[in-house]
Amino acid sequence: MHAKTQYHLGGQDLEFLLAVSRGGTLAAAAERLGVDASTVFRSIQRIEKGLGQRLFERSKAGYLPTELAQTLAQHAEQMEIALESARSAAQLQPEDVAGSVRITTTDSILHGLVAPELDALARLHPQLSFDLHTGNELANLTRRDADIAIRATRKPPQHLVGKHLGSISVALFAAPHSPWADLAAAIAQQAPWIAPDDALPDHPTVLWRKKHYPKITPRYRVNSILTVVELIERGMGVGMVPLFLAATRPNLRPLTGALVECATDLWLLTHPESRHLRRVATVFSHLAQHIQLR
Repeated sequence: MHAKTQYHLGGQDLEFLLAVSRGGTLAAAAERLGVDASTVFRSIQRIEKGLGQRLFERSKAGYLPTELAQTLAQHAEQMEIALESARSAAQLQPEDVAGSVRITTTDSILHGLVAPELDALARLHPQLSFDLHTGNELANLTRRDADIAIRATRKPPQHLVGKHLGSISVALFAAPHSPWADLAAAIAQQAPWIAPDDALPDHPTVLWRKKHYPKITPRYRVNSILTVVELIERGMGVGMVPLFLAATRPNLRPLTGALVECATDLWLLTHPESRHLRRVATVFSHLAQHIQLR
């Protein structure tokens, strides 16, 4: 590919390039931009023709950015941050906080710790909105897939900045009227176990059970800790639950005290360049001050 004349990259070019780099497919990029996939396709073709270089390697899996595209995407992210900062600075009232903040966490942390604080934030700042993503994987904050992450981990990524919110304690629980009085009874009576083995094979509770009770095979394998809680409440078996989540669930009865080996740290994380945005800084500061582990 050869450019006939010197091509001048524009802001919209970088916006399209960044969307494809983040999304990995034309459809995902189109959804981010609010256009159709054919528009994204034509735009990328035009930019590549103008530069005389291929920006993405096409495959069945999607669009893989070349080294040049990755470099341009980094500049596009800086432009995006600068633009958001300018928009924030131009607000009519300096004390106003507006815009959308993308937050990624797990379903149990969202329901047990984050949601109540977002409700309070929404009342304090009516122009704020929240894009919430729950999953077991850590969204790529470097690629701006999220602005803030709240994660249970003993080793947060070094390229992110954050605050340690405390230690998550875990215990074994059953329903209030279950026949199991404690851990020993649950083992002796072969109580059904509910666990996230397939979804979270390295979860501290899974590792603990396999270490101390390797012969136990969970009857119910689920993809989230919140589902563990819901099945326990139905009386379907026993399972490991974070104490902060159990504190809000009267239909859970502890069979053990806090299990030290299962404890993990809770971190509030963001990207160094994102933390200076007013909307992100406001949400980050509020969560840092008000999330409390029980």
